[in-house]
Amino acid sequence: MECGRLAWWDGRASLLALDVAVAAAAIAFSLASGDPADPHPPLHVPAVIVSGLALLARRRWPFVVLLVSAAATALDVTLLPLMISLYTVAAKRGISVATGVAALVTIVIIAVPHAFQGPFDWTVAVIALGMSVVGPALAGLWMHQRAALLAVLRERAEEAERTRTLLADQAVFAERRRIAREMHDVVAHRVTAVALQAGALSVMASDERTERAAETIRAVSATALEELRDILRVLRDEDATTPTRSGEGALASLEALVDEVVATGARVELRMPDPLPTVPDQVGRAVYRVVQESLTNAAKHAPHAAVEVRLATGDGRLDVEVTNRLTPRSAGVPGSGYGLVGMRERVELTGGTLEAGRIGDGRFRVLARFPLGEAK
Repeated sequence: MECGRLAWWDGRASLLALDVAVAAAAIAFSLASGDPADPHPPLHVPAVIVSGLALLARRRWPFVVLLVSAAATALDVTLLPLMISLYTVAAKRGISVATGVAALVTIVIIAVPHAFQGPFDWTVAVIALGMSVVGPALAGLWMHQRAALLAVLRERAEEAERTRTLLADQAVFAERRRIAREMHDVVAHRVTAVALQAGALSVMASDERTERAAETIRAVSATALEELRDILRVLRDEDATTPTRSGEGALASLEALVDEVVATGARVELRMPDPLPTVPDQVGRAVYRVVQESLTNAAKHAPHAAVEVRLATGDGRLDVEVTNRLTPRSAGVPGSGYGLVGMRERVELTGGTLEAGRIGDGRFRVLARFPLGEAK
């Protein structure tokens, strides 16, 4: 609303204050000028007030204000409103027909009265025209060119910023494609080899237990390849979206996740509320990844230790707790060191908190608390 009221002044109160000051100064100067012994015409005071107030609209209708000032000058008002109007026309229109007509009107208003007042003095006429016409017109043209130059510089700066952003986006996209190639050439190849070897082992297994273990490895490897393929698609095309479960679907998938881990020989106990709570999709996906990463860490750092996964709701939040006994030996599987960091980032993005570390009874615990807002 404020900018709407100041539309004539480009939404700037400072320009409005300047125009008010200019109008007040023009009115005061016009009323104070002249010889007290020489009475002004009857319409002098109204003409002074009208010409001064008209200056408030000079930014919106500069040529109309100039004509009003010219008419007021004919009624013995000072040249100040006319000079300001000429400056405004030149500043708004630049070198144009309107500026030329405005200058011609000003010359006529100044020169005609003096042409019939005794001998014509060219020196005085040139000085008067220079001060009243040439000076304001040149000042206005300079302001017009300055504004045009600033507009060009601003446009070039914006174009340079857009170019920098485009180059940065291109660099990011190129890096994403490079990472995708590396992941495809290295990780996908290794996981595919694991899946193929597990499939061959399940066919040639000498006993049922070995066959089940090999089939589990093959199924997990196939799932990993599918997830890796989705990630590669996202890396190669930033407009692509990874297929994701809904919040409730992600929680329901925890049972399948635990079954996969149990099939490898691990001991995992899962306890979830019945019915499952309604959670936003982002929270559901974060819960799934926290449990998945926690089970992976437990298998690497405490193999064959019993793991307990517990989900509980209360006080407007969902608590996810994964605990396992600490063991003196690990599985010898190297880790990246970013597991807990990634979990913490996922949880914090949902507005939750994550705690991870040893607790007093010789166990390691991961505790994530998620706010239960309206499901999206």
